[in-house]
Amino acid sequence: MANLIIVGAQWGDEGKGKIVDLLTEHFDVVARYQGGHNAGHTVTINGDQHILHLVPAGILHSEKICVIGNGVVIDLKALKQEIADLASAGISCQGRLWVGNRAHLILEYHRAIGYPMA
Repeated sequence: MANLIIVGAQWGDEGKGKIVDLLTEHFDVVARYQGGHNAGHTVTINGDQHILHLVPAGILHSEKICVIGNGVVIDLKALKQEIADLASAGISCQGRLWVGNRAHLILEYHRAIGYPMA
């Protein structure tokens, strides 16, 4: 199987992150293609619980490449914190986390003008 897409019914709390985690071993690349930092995937591996918001669940598997795709809205502060949290848990994103060149960014000026962010 070359590609597999996990799509939810837009209700949330559907277990998409857990399903992606279960299927990750069969793929080289795991991508997140929509949503933002207000979403969350809770994945437990070897008794350790990880809550991911922007980074794809595949990052918990050290040999996988992960992509934050063009449809994701990225809060740079949230992404930086998530990468730091993963690093403190012994999970490196270096060289394995890629961001699409057309992903949407929430920048500091969005906060300054009071742009609503989830």
